[in-house]
Amino acid sequence: MNIVTLLIVWLVTAISLLIISKLPLGVEIDTPGKAFLSAAVLGIVTAIVRPILSLVFALPNLLTLDLLSSIFTFMIAVVCFSIAAWLVEGFRLRYGIWSAVIGAFTLTIINSLIYKILGV
Repeated sequence: MNIVTLLIVWLVTAISLLIISKLPLGVEIDTPGKAFLSAAVLGIVTAIVRPILSLVFALPNLLTLDLLSSIFTFMIAVVCFSIAAWLVEGFRLRYGIWSAVIGAFTLTIINSLIYKILGV
């Protein structure tokens, strides 16, 4: 991944977080600067935590014959979203885990839409 791609991903995630914070989902971000910081922290947390949790979920994934792999992947995204909110002051989850679940799901949808518009 080159630096331009990394910057595009960071920008799209920050914009998505700003959009999510305006929706009544319980995800609150104080300022656009906090959204950019949150996007960076979310990327770092995901890069560190995803491989670890993928190993944790490897056995359950194997036991279910990979039928629940998308659920495990989503659970990892929720955990990363929650950790990022916990680490960044000004990024709050008003309803706790439910805000993390809805926020992670909405982030995935909005990111996908923006990437589709950009043609990436």
